[in-house]
Amino acid sequence: MFNIDVMSRTPVYEQLVEQVEMMILTGVMKSNDKMPSVRNLSGSLSINPNTIQKAYTELDRKGLITSVPGKGSFISVNAKEIIGNDKREKFDDLRSLLVEMKMAGIGKDEILDLIREVY
Repeated sequence: MFNIDVMSRTPVYEQLVEQVEMMILTGVMKSNDKMPSVRNLSGSLSINPNTIQKAYTELDRKGLITSVPGKGSFISVNAKEIIGNDKREKFDDLRSLLVEMKMAGIGKDEILDLIREVY
C-alpha cells in the first residue's frame, strides 16, 4: 500500500502524508476508510512508530483523517475537498511559473498542450 524511498531527501513522514493524499485523490482511499494502525504500519514498513505517528498527526492537523479513541483513524468525510483547496492555494506559484516560462520563450500552445495532456 505504501512505498517508502529511504534514499529520498523527503522525510519519511512527508512521504507517507503525500501518499495518503494521492490515495485520497485517486479514490484508493475514501471517506470513512480506516487507516492502518500505527503499530501495524510501523511493522510492515519497518519504520519507527514515532515517524508513523508524526505522519498521522500531520494528516489530522490538515483535517484529512479523524481519530476515534479506541477505534483508530479514519479518512475524513471532506478530505478530497480539503486537498483540492490546498492545491488551489498554489495558483500564485503556478502564475509565477507561467510568467517565467513565457519569458523563456515557451509558447502558449506548448503549455496548453501539456494541460490538455494532464486533463
